[in-house]
Amino acid sequence: MSALIHFQVDRQLALIGLAHAPVNALGQRLRSELLQAIERAVADGEVRAIIVYCHGVPFGAGADINESGTLAPFASPSLGDVLLRMTQLNKPLIAAISGMALGGSLELALACGYRISEPGARFALPQINLGLIPGAGGTQRLPRLVGAAQALEMILYGRPVNARHALQAGLLDRLAQSPETLLAETSEWAHELLAAQVPAQPSPPWPDPASELPAHYFQQYRSANKHRWQGQPAPQQALAALEAACNLPLAEGLAFEAGLFRQLEGSSQSEALRHVHAAEGDLGTQPGVNLQTPIRPVHRVAIIGAGTMGGGIAMCFANAGIPVALLELKAEALDHGLRQIRTNYQTGVKRGKLTEAQLEQRMELLHGTLDYAEISDADLVIEAVFESLAIKQQVFRTLDEVCKPGAILASNTSTLDVDAIAAVTRRPQDVIGLHFFSPANVMRLLEVVRGQATAADTLATTLSIAARIGKIPVVSGVCFGFIGNRMLEPYSREAHRLLLEGATVAQIDKVLTDLGLAMGVLAMHDLAGIDVSYLIREARREQIRQDPGYCKIADALYDLGHYGQKTACGFYLYQGREPVENPELTALAENIAWGLGITRRVISNQEIHDRCMFMLINEGIALLDEGIAQRSGDIDLVWINGYGFPAWRGGPLHYAQTLGLDVVLEGIRHYRQSLGAYGQMWFQPAPLLERLVAAGKTRVEVI
Repeated sequence: MSALIHFQVDRQLALIGLAHAPVNALGQRLRSELLQAIERAVADGEVRAIIVYCHGVPFGAGADINESGTLAPFASPSLGDVLLRMTQLNKPLIAAISGMALGGSLELALACGYRISEPGARFALPQINLGLIPGAGGTQRLPRLVGAAQALEMILYGRPVNARHALQAGLLDRLAQSPETLLAETSEWAHELLAAQVPAQPSPPWPDPASELPAHYFQQYRSANKHRWQGQPAPQQALAALEAACNLPLAEGLAFEAGLFRQLEGSSQSEALRHVHAAEGDLGTQPGVNLQTPIRPVHRVAIIGAGTMGGGIAMCFANAGIPVALLELKAEALDHGLRQIRTNYQTGVKRGKLTEAQLEQRMELLHGTLDYAEISDADLVIEAVFESLAIKQQVFRTLDEVCKPGAILASNTSTLDVDAIAAVTRRPQDVIGLHFFSPANVMRLLEVVRGQATAADTLATTLSIAARIGKIPVVSGVCFGFIGNRMLEPYSREAHRLLLEGATVAQIDKVLTDLGLAMGVLAMHDLAGIDVSYLIREARREQIRQDPGYCKIADALYDLGHYGQKTACGFYLYQGREPVENPELTALAENIAWGLGITRRVISNQEIHDRCMFMLINEGIALLDEGIAQRSGDIDLVWINGYGFPAWRGGPLHYAQTLGLDVVLEGIRHYRQSLGAYGQMWFQPAPLLERLVAAGKTRVEVI
């Protein structure tokens, strides 16, 4: 019929194959041609039943993301109109699903009277991850098929389910033996259905989807999640749509859902989440790296250092089924590290995320050693020792001697110069930074630091291995702190300075958490360890000595042995992990401020927001201008996945666009003047920000 639709009639069955490579995105053209094919099948007197299947590609990944934010999703025929027509046919309509049915593609399957899949298929309604709800009947048809409780789980959390779970839940009617036999088995089933004279649209298994739910379920669910959903309309609207499915006739529910979808599709939160989605899709695009770039084999990995970071990194590879050698210099440290890994896995067993058998399988992949000679055959070696350039350089001198040619040598440094580390080896082309975030076995972000001499295949291989271990790899150039920690410095600096000027710890952190950040910056320092940030400052005293007040409160806490959560005292006091006010901190801030001649005053929440955010944004724009980061989206992904910036705000640079780049620049210039010598010292607008505003640009891009 066309390049997008494969149409044939075989034994009274119309076979409509969706063939829009690569993933059957339901753009306007495919929707239109699908509707034409359906009408053709309806008009053909020979056809008694219709099968919609995937022809050479997966069943579908849903709507065409490129249409988002435009009028295209609503152009005739809309997906909702196509699916409504499918439910009105007088001939049985069967969805034969292979690969995946996600988003709008699953909604298409729900509009069919009958559904079958191959065993490996996956099903999900992940629109919530884009700040949307299913807008083509998903919130109304799914609860009538599987009940409100299961529908709520799939829609509110976007969690995929496998084919066997879908069959048990009632989402599928049967399973085929394999992808290869799916169409043939569907055809035979269609003839069975015709012989049984089944209705084109069977009655829904759950005509009252809420019958299983306790009284006041939706009200209580909404109340329990109100705080978690603050600032995010999509989960609230999804719940409203599901409630409508329980209270309204189908036609009215569909109209209600469509109205909610239109509202969300034009929201700033959805725009932000679509930006994040697109940024993740761009990660593999790097200068000098393409599909022809060779990937080195990585069969064995070695980790140098069995501490918290080293152990967490080792778990990442063991979780992916890759053998790991864990090297320490002392037996006691090695034994402690291996015990801690087992303890971490046992926690997973207790939480039901892991079986005892899986625990033992992963521990079998871990081999402890005190001898560098035992890692000579490793394909990838990751150093995770103390954050000291001299120590790391010594490790790399040793690795240069013992590791086989072609082995990739990586440093887990969070701030240090990767080029200076590579320089002590005879193979700088094989050296790269791999900055894991703590806890390494949990956090998905991985900063991949490309040195001046790092070879293209070294980079390509590390990006490939990052995908194998489930990480989000963001490439950074070499500079102090790379992307994340370099931006953290001015953001954190302002929080510390605001404490001296009169703000409180709780006030600063609340402004940030109210913005949607997972944690305030001062609570984050307590979690990471005040001693850790102190040692980083110690290595940079020459660069910060012009500011006598620079993080002085944190320095004082370090001198007192108050390191945060690990000592139960820092910016907060801790009862377990619960923070409470530290009554001594205000007096400490007052004394330091007096000694520095800083006049304390009442600080507004708006000033806290502006100084912390504007400095964070400004540094990110500078990184982009310098070429340390390739794209603004890369910077946003680092801060979303590594520092708890809310995805629904799109990351700090997307947030800057929401605020207005001119507003950010004006704010920086304002504080440069109003804060006197301190403002002149630190509030210098990034040249790129000034160029963007002068050119009338509203998006962060290199010009």
